[in-house]
Amino acid sequence: MAAAGERPLSEVKFLTVAEVASVMRVSKMTVYRLVHSGHLPAIRVGRSFRVPENAVHEYLRESYVGVETA
Repeated sequence: MAAAGERPLSEVKFLTVAEVASVMRVSKMTVYRLVHSGHLPAIRVGRSFRVPENAVHEYLRESYVGVETA
């Protein structure tokens, strides 16, 4: 059962490391570093990782550096 505000696992779209790298416009090694450091949540499937699509969007949203005006 999903917690409040979370989608059921059957509705979560998981991305491969290559797909995440493409979305973020970074190398696959950068994605692996983010996963291993815990900055980007992922699940392990065999020898590969899958990252929830919403986690990628949340990471990018939190990492956004905006220009502040006075």
